[in-house]
Amino acid sequence: MVLWLMYGGGLSKKNPTNYNWKGYSDLFNAVKNNGLKLQVVMSFHTCGGNVGDECNITLPLWATRNGNVYYKDQHGNEQTDYITWAKDNTPIGGGRTPVQIYSDFMKNFASTFSSFLGSTIVEIQVGLGPAGEMRYPSYPLDRWNFPHVGEFQCYDSSMLSDLANYARQAGHPEWGSSGPNNAGNYNSWPDDTGFFNPNCACENFKSPYGQFFLNWYSSRLIDHGDRILSAAKNIFGTRVAIAAKVSGVHWQYFHPSHAAELTAGYKNDQGNGYEPIAKMFGKNNATMIFTCLEMKDTEQPGCGCAPEELVKQTKQSAQRFGLPYSGENALPRYDNTAYSQILSQATNVKLLHAFTYLRLGNTLFDASNWPNFKNFIQNMHNLR
Repeated sequence: MVLWLMYGGGLSKKNPTNYNWKGYSDLFNAVKNNGLKLQVVMSFHTCGGNVGDECNITLPLWATRNGNVYYKDQHGNEQTDYITWAKDNTPIGGGRTPVQIYSDFMKNFASTFSSFLGSTIVEIQVGLGPAGEMRYPSYPLDRWNFPHVGEFQCYDSSMLSDLANYARQAGHPEWGSSGPNNAGNYNSWPDDTGFFNPNCACENFKSPYGQFFLNWYSSRLIDHGDRILSAAKNIFGTRVAIAAKVSGVHWQYFHPSHAAELTAGYKNDQGNGYEPIAKMFGKNNATMIFTCLEMKDTEQPGCGCAPEELVKQTKQSAQRFGLPYSGENALPRYDNTAYSQILSQATNVKLLHAFTYLRLGNTLFDASNWPNFKNFIQNMHNLR
């Protein structure tokens, strides 16, 4: 079983240091008494506006009311589903930093439910960004349409200040004033921009400036993941497994720039964008969770999509650093083609550590879907 704990909106926390776990003990005991196990998800993002969201739970007002805590795009639009990494060590609510706030949440949970850790609760999945994924909010569904490039999210004042410092240290202060000014907009195609077009005689992604910016942009995201996962490791120790999710940005994968991955923070333009992430996960003894295991390359022609290659690449990166690798489906799929693809990915290169089936909606129980799902579960069980 998977249980999501939403940090915002008062579902489990209403005041800065007043935690409300009412009802969870009963649930955990019921799970225990029925011989089941739980993966508990520590969600530090807004619920609502992402694929599959059926409710709206915002971040706590006390943590965000001072403003300037969100990622911003080049137009000044705030992405309000997650607090920018640039505020990780800046007090924002009750005198505490986001890292301290997330840590206090996990500490209180670990203390309250200590007797369940390692027996009933066997894994803690830690949210590291929008939709719980370690990425930038580069493709918000209210501004972006699949399969376009998205936009860099580095225009809040704190991130720009960090970029300026990074540029000075690199000996190129002229590179630190802003992000790329030729990267198009959310719904651009790569070759219609200067930055993502490999043949552009300009400051594109292959240029010294482009590589400088992309290295900064991706490394800061990895640093953020490291801070939160390190806190989780210190809090939960070896009592439970720690895990986190990396997003399956599979569109524009076949384009030389890997543009959609770049704006999300995955520097895969040189073919090794997931190894630094896997190395950081390994440092924190964390399982890598990846999505889109149900997809095939041929299902979305004309989009440069390569979910199969992306799953293979991330799985090999995890294997290279000795990480457990778990999977999810990205979309609600109830057909045997999707189930067969998941089974294939579950055994390709290396057996999956675990698989989470998302979107347990009412449609799953239709007479035409339920038998397929039961057969899929049995086939997955036989892989063990």
